[in-house]
Amino acid sequence: MVVVAAGGQGSDIGAVREAHRFDEARLATYLEGAIPGFAGPMEVTQFKGGQSNPTFLLTTPARRYVLRKKPPGKLLASAHQIEREYKVIEALAKTDVPVAAALVLCEDAEVIGTPFYVMGHVEGRVLRDPQLPGLSPAERAATYDSMNDVLARMHSVDVNAVGLGDFGKPGNYFERQIGRWSKQYEAARTGDVPAMDLLMAWLPANIPAGDDVSLVHGDYRLENTICHPTEPRILAVLDWELATLGHPLADLAYNCMPYHIADPTMGSLKGVDFAATGIPSEADYLAAYCRRTGRDGIPHWEFYLAFSMFRLSSIAQGVYKRGLDGNASSEKATMYGAVAVFLADLACQTLRDAGRDI
Repeated sequence: MVVVAAGGQGSDIGAVREAHRFDEARLATYLEGAIPGFAGPMEVTQFKGGQSNPTFLLTTPARRYVLRKKPPGKLLASAHQIEREYKVIEALAKTDVPVAAALVLCEDAEVIGTPFYVMGHVEGRVLRDPQLPGLSPAERAATYDSMNDVLARMHSVDVNAVGLGDFGKPGNYFERQIGRWSKQYEAARTGDVPAMDLLMAWLPANIPAGDDVSLVHGDYRLENTICHPTEPRILAVLDWELATLGHPLADLAYNCMPYHIADPTMGSLKGVDFAATGIPSEADYLAAYCRRTGRDGIPHWEFYLAFSMFRLSSIAQGVYKRGLDGNASSEKATMYGAVAVFLADLACQTLRDAGRDI
C-alpha cells in the first residue's frame, strides 16, 4: 500500500532538489496570510516523480498540504500552466468529480520564484500497475468501476455552469488535434514511417459524425488518481495539466490503451484473464461507460483507438528526435523511435482489423 499526497507520486518523497529550492520562510509567511488555519513550523519535502511541474509536500503540526509550482528557468508560453490546473480543480469542487481541495493560487513570482498553487493533501493509494496485483477479484472489479464512474462524471460536468466554458476551444476537436500532432510529427521526422503517412491522410478524412464537447483530462489512467487507503474507491483525480475542452471519446480511448499496448509507463492489460482477475474486459468497461453517459454504444471505436495511438506515436517521435539532438544514449533514443513506429503500425492494424480501408 502506498500513502501519497494529492499531486504527488506515491511514497517517493525526499529532500528538495537543489535546482528547485526556494525561500521556505517566505512561503510560510505568505501561506499564514493566505490559507485560514495555516500555522508553522513547516517542513518542505519534494515528490521525486517525473512531474513537469515540481510538486512538494508541506507538513505542519496540524495539516499537510501539497504545492505545485512552475519549474525555474525560461519556459514555453503554452507549457506548465499551473493556473489552468488550479482553475479546473477549483471549479470541480462544485461537482461530484473527486479532486483535492484548491486552497490558494499565487501568481506573484516574487514569493518563491515562480507562480504556484497549494491544495489539500489526500491520503490514499496510487495504483500504478493496471493489473492491480495484491487486490482480490472483487476489489479489482470495484476499482475499475470507480475509475469508469469518475470518468463518466467528468464528461457529464456542465462546463458553463462551473465556469469552464472558456477552458478550451469548443468543437472540431479531432480536426484540430490531428493537425497539431501531424505538425509535431513532421517537425520531429527522422525518416520514413509509412504508417504515419497513412494515418495523417486517413484520420482527418474519416472523423466520425458528432461533435461532442466535454471537459477532458488528457491523461486519465489509474496512476493519475488516488484510491482510498483501504476501499476500492477513487478519492481524487490528479495531474490536470493536459485538461481542456475536447471530445470525451478521446479521453475514453486513451484510458483504454492498456487493453491494446504494453507500455512501461502505463502498464498493460494484454493477456489478462478478465474472468479470473475481476478486471473488466474492454467491452464490459465500454458498456459501463455507455450506461453511465446515456450512449447507445460507440460506433467507430476503432477511430478513437487509432487516434490515441497516433497521438502517442507523435509524442514518442518527438522524444526520439530530442534524444538524438541532445546526444542522448543511443539505446534510449532507439527505444523511442521503435515505439513511435510500433504505435503507428498498431493504429493502422486496428483500423484494418475493424474493416477500415487504409
